[in-house]
This record gives sequence, C-alpha cells and structure tokens, in this order.
Amino acid sequence: MRNLSIGSRVALIAVLSTFLTVVVLSATAYNGLIRDFENVLTQRQLLDAESVANRVDQDLQVRIQALGAFAATLTDGNNRLPQDRIEALLGRQPALSDYFRAGLLVFDENSVAIAENIYVPNRIGTAYADRQHFREAYKTREPVISRPIIGRTTGLPLLSFLYPIESDDGDLLGFAGGIINLAESGIIPKQEDVSSDALFKVIDTNHFVQVDTLSGANPMPDLPPPGEDLIIDAALSGQTSGVVSDRSGKKWIYATQHLERVGWMFLRAVPYQQATQPARASFDKFLVASALALLALAAIAWLLARATTRPLEKMSLRIREMATEGFAANRLSINGPPEVRNVARAFNKLMKEREALDIMKDDFVSTVSHELRTPLTSINGSLKLLRSGAAGKLPDKADSMVDVAFRNSEQLQRLISDLLDFNKAMAGQMPIYLETVDPAKAVREACDGNGAMAEHYRIPLKVGNCAKEFVTADPSRLRQILDNFISNAIKFSPFDGSVKIWSESTTDGMVRITVSDEGPGVPESFLPRLFQRFAQADSGSTRAKAGTGLGLAITRELATLMNGEVGYDYHTGARFWVELPATDTIIPQTGDDHEEP
Repeated sequence: MRNLSIGSRVALIAVLSTFLTVVVLSATAYNGLIRDFENVLTQRQLLDAESVANRVDQDLQVRIQALGAFAATLTDGNNRLPQDRIEALLGRQPALSDYFRAGLLVFDENSVAIAENIYVPNRIGTAYADRQHFREAYKTREPVISRPIIGRTTGLPLLSFLYPIESDDGDLLGFAGGIINLAESGIIPKQEDVSSDALFKVIDTNHFVQVDTLSGANPMPDLPPPGEDLIIDAALSGQTSGVVSDRSGKKWIYATQHLERVGWMFLRAVPYQQATQPARASFDKFLVASALALLALAAIAWLLARATTRPLEKMSLRIREMATEGFAANRLSINGPPEVRNVARAFNKLMKEREALDIMKDDFVSTVSHELRTPLTSINGSLKLLRSGAAGKLPDKADSMVDVAFRNSEQLQRLISDLLDFNKAMAGQMPIYLETVDPAKAVREACDGNGAMAEHYRIPLKVGNCAKEFVTADPSRLRQILDNFISNAIKFSPFDGSVKIWSESTTDGMVRITVSDEGPGVPESFLPRLFQRFAQADSGSTRAKAGTGLGLAITRELATLMNGEVGYDYHTGARFWVELPATDTIIPQTGDDHEEP
C-alpha cells in the first residue's frame, strides 16, 4: 500500500468498499430471509394448531347440543318422565348413541345413575356427585364437559358430558349424560393426521397426560419426565411458539393452541430445516445476482476512481513540493496551470477560514469551560454540601435561600449545556447514534425523569395512547427533545392544568410524539421565530422562564439529524411535536390502559 499512488488507493478502496457492501448486504439479506421464513412457518404452525383445536371444539359443541336436545325430552315441564318412558327414549336415540358410543345415561337430581342404553355392571345406582364435573354442573346449571377421567366402573379413559334436566320453573330434575371412550372415539387427532416430518401431540395440562397416546391398555399415559422431551417442555413453559432443539440437537419450530373447554394443549412442530431450505434457495439466487453486480460495480468504480484522482495526483506533487521546499502555514503557492492555481487558492482560502473557525471555536469553548463551568461546578458542589447538612443544620430561611441558589445554579448549567450542544449541532459535530426505539418507553422514561419538576409545579403528567410502531432515533437525543418539550409545558401550564404526552402514526410513515399543555399557547406574531436560536416569546405567566432561547432551536437541529422534524400547533393548549421515521417492527401489546389524548 505504501508504494501505491493516490489514484490506485482510491480505486482499491472503492472496490473493497463495494465488495464489503455486497458482503454485508448478503449477510443481512440471508438473516432476513431466515427470519421471514421462520416467522411464516411459525404462523403456519399456529394456524394449523388452532384449526385442529377448533375442529375438536366444534365436535364437542355438536355433541353437547345434541345431548341438550335429548335432555329437553326427559321432562313434561314439571317433573322428570317416569322410569319406563326414559328407558324407552334411551332406546330410540340412534344418532345420539353414535355420538356417545360409550353410553347414554340419565341421572336423578342427586347424581345417581337411573337409566342407561348400554349395560355396564354396577353403573345403575352409583352416585357420581363427588365428581368435579358434577359439582360444576350443580353450581352453574350449565352444560359441562369433564376433563379426561377414568371410568369408575369401566376403568377406561373417558370424557363425560352433562346437560341439566330442568322443569319449566327452573327446578333441577336431573342430568342427561353422554360418555366418550377417548381410546376409541376418534375425537382426538393422531400423529397419522399430519405430515410425516411434523410432530403432533395433545397434552392435558391439568393432569400432565399425553392424550394422543392413550389407549385401553394405557388409559392415562404420563408425559415424559422433564428434560426427556424438550419440545414438550418448551410447550409447557408458557411460550405459545418458538424454536427449540431436541436432545439430539435437531432444531424444531413449534406452536401451541389451548382448548380451555377440556384443558388440552395442541402442539405442532416441524423441523427448522423447512425454514432454512427455501431461504437458502432464495439466497443462492440473490448471491449469483450480487456477484455479477459486484464485478460490474468494481470495474466501474476502478475506472471512475482512476479518472477522478488523476488530477489530484498532480496536485499532490505540488503539495509535496511545498512541504519539501519549506513553505510555512500550509499554504500553496499561487502559480502554475489555472486548475492548479484554482485548487491552490481554494486550499489556501479553506485553510484561512478553518484557522479562523478553529480560533473562534477554541475561544468559545475555552470561555465556557474555564470561565463558567469550572467555578459553577464548585458553586454547585458547595450548595449540594450545604443542602445535605455537611455544614450543620441551617436555619429555615437560610435553607430556603440555599435551595433557591442550587436550583438556579442547575439552571445555569443547563443553559451552558444548551450553548455547547447548539454549537456542536451547527458545526456538524453532534454525535447521533440511530437505533430502533420504542416511543411508548421513551415517553414513560421522559415523564419519570421530569416527575420531580412536575411535582414541584404541581402539574400532573398524563401519558396517552402510544403508537404501536418503533421509530429510528438516537435514544438520548430523543430524550433531550422530550425533556425540553415537557419542561416548557410544565412551566407554561396554568396552576390547575396538566401536561399530556402521547404518540401516533401518521400517513407518511412517520410517528409523531406530542406534548400538550393547557396554557395560552405561543403568540401568533412569534410563530415565525419559534424554532430560531435566541428567540423567546413574552408570556403572561408569572413563573420564571429564564433561558437562552436555544431549547427549541436545539430540538429542531436534533430532529433534523435523526431524519425527522419538529412542529407546533394549538388545540385547547400548546402542542409541540416531533416526528421520526417509523420502522416495520410492531410493538407487542402489553394490555396497559392509557388515557386518550
């Protein structure tokens, strides 16, 4: 590199920059594709799990409704039908018997079985009032479907359906019951119902039973112990979807859907490879196109860089001559070809202006730093010590005076910071670090940070509804803007007023954060100078509003540096707002209730 000419270096830098750009874009594109395909596959599993849960729920609902129609025939309006008529009705229910192949039963008001369509030894005359679903039916007088249970007389895994038999006056006359043998009913989807490379499981979350594997020989199969099946462990962790690795290291994308009626969780999982394979195929195509584009860009960059830097190489010889011949103050001699003379004049003028600006900046920073900040820091420290009682307890009047002095010294420090910030912004030296920011979080933190001031002025801060989108901003600079707006709103609010802060999405892809007070607003004659430096409007408020007039000017510069803008309008109070670019990310709902702005 040391022996390369300027033109060669610029060309090489251009080519390397192009290459690195393509590499970064390729990596970003691949990661984005993986995430997109992962999200699509996760959503598909959620939809499939929800579809299976809905099918089961609809099946259960059809059966309970059919049982309800049967229960309505078991009463004459005042009393339960006689035993012989009930038994006759039980024998004439082919459709209902098909729904409840393990048996139809009728219970009296004490939950004692009095009739059945399929004979089971010792079932007639057995009381079931101790069963949880019977207690629930007694309490609610509503149709009930039990959680998976073991039959008291059959020993089989069952679902028990109950429908109250009531008189026209609402008196409980008994229950119509239906029973499903879960091992034979077909109501539970099996692994065979899904694709061979996907997993499907049904879990009873109350009893920790794997419902899809139950059978007559194994009526209540327990779940694998913790750590044996990591997919089931992830499903039971409370996360409805995600990515998990099994014990062999294979990654899976899983999703769950809970059916509250019976306490079942439907779990679907597919290999993570189903997300990476299509992403890889798409990325390969992108990579080929990127490689071709890289070659073309590299060739163009090399040619343009060489053509652009050739005059600079000649000028570099002149500058090297200046250095070797001992010209002082980094000035170029005004001689040679017109192009060289023009460059020399421009260079000399630039150096002169730069020196003047450096002197001005150095004088300003030196004055502020040494003449103001240093003694003010000592004053501030001394006042803090006095307030903390380091010099002993002060008289009340002296303590009040120290408090006033401390607040004013802090205000003076803020004024100095405003001057320095504005100087940096105007000089283009203000550092901005853009990242994805949650506007709701930024608003809450700003309100918390200004809470002491609001309490001092007795002005409540109210947070309204906030936009669901994230914004691209520098968190500290956004906080600086909000602090300025909120502190101004507090100071200019009437004593019985309040300050509201909220955010909302706009139609042009921006998010607007608004700070509103209930004060008289900005005089119309002052609006054209509102965001100019050193501008302050007169106000009828009696509160102190000392300042440099730089606060709003700084907010405008900061917003511009973050690709946003600030503004003002009046609607039952002054409204200052900042708009920032919205990102594509959606904020998860937290369920917090905020006051409408």
